[in-house]
Amino acid sequence: MKILVLNAGSSSQKSCLYELDGELPNQPPQPIWEAKVDWTHHQSFAEIEVKTQQGAVLQAEIPGQDRPEVIAQMLDKLWSGQTAVIQQPSDIDIVGHRVVHGGQDYRESVRVTAEVKAAIARLAIFAPIHNPANLEGIDAIEHVLGSVPQVAVFDTAFHSKLPSSTTVYPIPYEWFEKGIQRYGFHGISHRYCADRAAQLLQRDASDLRLITCHLGNGCSLAAIRDGRSVDTTMGFTPLEGLMMGARSGSVDPGILIHLLRQEGFNADTLDRMLNQESGLKGVSGVSADMRRIRAAIEQNNPRAKLAFDVYIHRLRAQIGAMLPSLNRLDALVFTAGVGENNPEVRSAACEAFEFLGLKLDDSKNTNHPKDQDIATLDSTIRVLVIHTQEDWAIAQECWKIFTQ
Repeated sequence: MKILVLNAGSSSQKSCLYELDGELPNQPPQPIWEAKVDWTHHQSFAEIEVKTQQGAVLQAEIPGQDRPEVIAQMLDKLWSGQTAVIQQPSDIDIVGHRVVHGGQDYRESVRVTAEVKAAIARLAIFAPIHNPANLEGIDAIEHVLGSVPQVAVFDTAFHSKLPSSTTVYPIPYEWFEKGIQRYGFHGISHRYCADRAAQLLQRDASDLRLITCHLGNGCSLAAIRDGRSVDTTMGFTPLEGLMMGARSGSVDPGILIHLLRQEGFNADTLDRMLNQESGLKGVSGVSADMRRIRAAIEQNNPRAKLAFDVYIHRLRAQIGAMLPSLNRLDALVFTAGVGENNPEVRSAACEAFEFLGLKLDDSKNTNHPKDQDIATLDSTIRVLVIHTQEDWAIAQECWKIFTQ
């Protein structure tokens, strides 16, 4: 079975093709084909990079900003040229898409139908950057591959069974009835890491209490009890919760009222400032990239140091806030760009929980761990670094639906 995965972001498109025979493997397999499209560096064209399992590599620039057209040109590399791995489009059996917001409608992955597409479009009011991009990917597949089955895998689905005490905001209840509630995001990554943690610890997922820390340009935590998300830091939008690369995370809403009344801000200005000019970037004045923040700290930049300290303080505080939902903690999991690659962040976060008996092995922490336990043998809490594989998680969902 050949499963194509499209993972659309606001300014990028990652794709990969998996070939599966028989049962699902226990370990994530290597895709036979991978591609990435990036629109961030230039306004007039997209950058594309394609790699195959056999080592073929293609880098090119595609003129234009039309996403479906660019995706179509990217898909053409699957069956033509030096990066071809199949003979014709009909060789693809099923296509899976990451869809950011499923709202209250979708609590699990579903086959794409006209009704599902309409729901994704309707829910774009909650995810105006991501859901339209996800729809464009679905439309591009329909145009290029015709009636091939497609599956929508929702980022909110893993959090869809959060208890009401977690999902309901302390605001007028009529707002909740209009769909204003905590949804949570990064669910595909959190679910994958929970399953992978169970494998690494050789434990049953239904008997584990975890806090998963997805720390990338976007950041969120999930408290996972017996295989289910019982709390998370992102809420109605991906803006709530932790301090992020360029997003503020949670702030006093009174600040926003003050800026609207006293500084003449409008909704669009607040949106841009909170989503694009805050977080590490806003405090440091240097960058949204943790690597550049660390480099600036080495150069004795005080605002970079302040940004890092605020980031760690808020990370520790939110990890602590996850604990009451679990009653015990078996493992703390770090994943995504910062979580997987920044030992200073892991060390600083763990330091606050030494009183619980958590002990980090400094040698393991600094030795580029991947899918590894970096706690000491006598630590009461395991600390895992897991390479998140959202694309494989989406492929798994496709396989399950296709074989039902």
